Amino acid sequence: QVQLVESGGGLVQPGGSLRLSCAASRSIFSINTMGWYRQAPGKQRELVASITSGGSTTYADSVKGRFTISRDGAKNTVYLQMNSLKPEDTAVYYCNAEWLYRSYWGPGTQVTVSS
Repeated sequence: QVQLVESGGGLVQPGGSLRLSCAASRSIFSINTMGWYRQAPGKQRELVASITSGGSTTYADSVKGRFTISRDGAKNTVYLQMNSLKPEDTAVYYCNAEWLYRSYWGPGTQVTVSS
């Protein structure tokens, strides 16, 4: 199993930055893919960014150039650096791990972008 815990959410003004962290209970290099998803009220959960065990990254078009996914193997942690935040980035952000053909989710962290 993989247990995930997110942190770093909060309230930020438009144009501001936040860094989300996702701590995993096992080596992130043993996990096929780790990703960040988000779900806004009344909308479906969507992929924001992902990183494979080999280091390949993928981003949603809406966040390209503003968000960066990275990892620290020593801490078994994946990060999502979010810059130039917009009100439409407001959502609950979830960490996801795809491991041995199963999908694991963290409890989520709220990000609110508002003046």
